[in-house]
Amino acid sequence: MTDNQASVIDEGAFTVRRTIRIAAPVDKVWRAVTEPEHISRWFGRTVLDGAGVGARGTMTFPDYGAVPIRVEAIDAPHTVTYRWGNDDALGRLPDAVDEATSTVFTFTLEPLGDGTQLTVVETGFDRTSDPAANMASHGEGWVSELDKLVALLEGDA
Repeated sequence: MTDNQASVIDEGAFTVRRTIRIAAPVDKVWRAVTEPEHISRWFGRTVLDGAGVGARGTMTFPDYGAVPIRVEAIDAPHTVTYRWGNDDALGRLPDAVDEATSTVFTFTLEPLGDGTQLTVVETGFDRTSDPAANMASHGEGWVSELDKLVALLEGDA
């Protein structure tokens, strides 16, 4: 499995960023980060009502619950942006995405000679109940979740 660096937390900008390399073509990685049946194989069980920008649904994690999610933007097969109500420090999950307290994460895909570079940037932690705790939690989360994606797409899962 490809070895990748950990997430980078920018406390001043209230962001978490992680860039990884995956030994898989862009089209395969794109499906893995945009199609609910593929997202569900490595991240949370994802259900979307509709497709494309504005699609709403949930991402459900064992022992955590259903996180509301909405597709914000798509530029296939380069970027996809989601907004979600995943404020770990709050201790409860909202029923719907709330613009005032949600964070936004964007996957950016770039072809490499031997696969794909995937960067995730999550922003908006300044709107959460405990920005530092949430950035730390999500920084760890992006490591574990994206490592699952690499294992899945490189055939180690």
